[in-house]
Amino acid sequence: MLRGKERALSVPDTLAGLKSGELSAMDAAREALARAKRCRIDINAFSVLNRKDALIAATESEQRYKNGTPRPLEGVPVAVKDMIDTAGCETRYGSQAFVGNVPDRDAAVVRTLREAGAIITGKTTTHEFAWGVTTASETFGDTLNPHDTSRIPGGSSGGMAAAIAYGAVSAGLGTDTGGSVRIPAALCGTVGFKPTYNRLSSQGIFPLAKSLDHPGILGAAMEDVLTLSAVFGMAPQRPPEKLRIAAFPYLRPVPTDAATAAAFEAFCRQLEPLARITPLQDTDMFDGLFDAFADTVLVEAGTEHSARHDPEFIRETYQAETASRIELAQAKTISDLTEARQRTWQFQSDLEQLFEDYDFLILPTCPCTAPLRGQKDLAIGSWSGSERQALMAYTAPFNLAGTPALSLPVHHLTGSELPVGVQLVAPSGSDEALLGLAAEIEDMLRPPA
Repeated sequence: MLRGKERALSVPDTLAGLKSGELSAMDAAREALARAKRCRIDINAFSVLNRKDALIAATESEQRYKNGTPRPLEGVPVAVKDMIDTAGCETRYGSQAFVGNVPDRDAAVVRTLREAGAIITGKTTTHEFAWGVTTASETFGDTLNPHDTSRIPGGSSGGMAAAIAYGAVSAGLGTDTGGSVRIPAALCGTVGFKPTYNRLSSQGIFPLAKSLDHPGILGAAMEDVLTLSAVFGMAPQRPPEKLRIAAFPYLRPVPTDAATAAAFEAFCRQLEPLARITPLQDTDMFDGLFDAFADTVLVEAGTEHSARHDPEFIRETYQAETASRIELAQAKTISDLTEARQRTWQFQSDLEQLFEDYDFLILPTCPCTAPLRGQKDLAIGSWSGSERQALMAYTAPFNLAGTPALSLPVHHLTGSELPVGVQLVAPSGSDEALLGLAAEIEDMLRPPA
């Protein structure tokens, strides 16, 4: 990881430097591009650097500061996940099939950032078509976790979280279908925010499963996420006094490892002055949700790719992992999807009832710290299963529900060498309340200077 002055400034500090004149937009862009280049070499977190366009945008930003007409994010370098279209900048969706694809217009979320003055410095790596949790690639090479390069950064927004943890950039855009913003945030020690379903537009984002896809925001800290969220119309709301919070130490059948359990327990203790916390264990409301999620993704993603390309093209061009999943999708039936939908609707109803008694939910973001690269199966306590189920078991339910969820790093509470994330969940439409709570918690947990 980059250290000290080599690391990207926070978004607010960048803005302050630009406004005061201590930092020029051109220098900020050039330094961000240099960091991105080093990040690409060291941990393979960038797929494409956007040098020419970034420097053109920086020239415009400098003129706006001279004219006294800066926009909210004027001159701030950000990155964008490779699943999200960027006009004039190659967007591969993590796949060899789209090498050389240069969109002619921005995705809606990118357009919002550009119109606010942000400078897109590059595209961060993703699992092919966002269909995985490791950000590994047979074609482009694996993205590495900057805390321990023998480990995965999570996925599918692994490149963004890894780039932020490395220090190349302080904030950017990702996508989250079953945890793809929150999982890498937890494994890399950053903040990852998934707003309510449809709160941010998915226009111009390659779909994985349209009923579950959420654009999201990642940042080094809450101040970075809050500054980007503001341009999307989401300002934090101060939480009411003595909150009612339901805490889930784990979700069966997947238990937590020792580091995660210790960090979550420490987090709950720290939170006690702020809220009345009620532990909820051995509940059946989450049972069967991973299967419902997996079937939904198989059917929706399989349909999407089968409509775009013929089977021969998929076999010859897609990575073997993705092609095999599309073949599996052919075996799914209407009854499989109906069963998944019914389980989803029941969970949504159960969650609405739970939120009648509690303001927020808290639980680990993932049940374990970052697995080693190349692991297909994991064993946690007495449970063993796929790496994919382990990492998504605690996040995918909230894609099914469409509720806002945010991962905060908490490993500093126990001194864990590897990052651990805690997930905060709010009722649908309560994005501002969730941001406010997360900001207050982060401030409360910050070690003394």
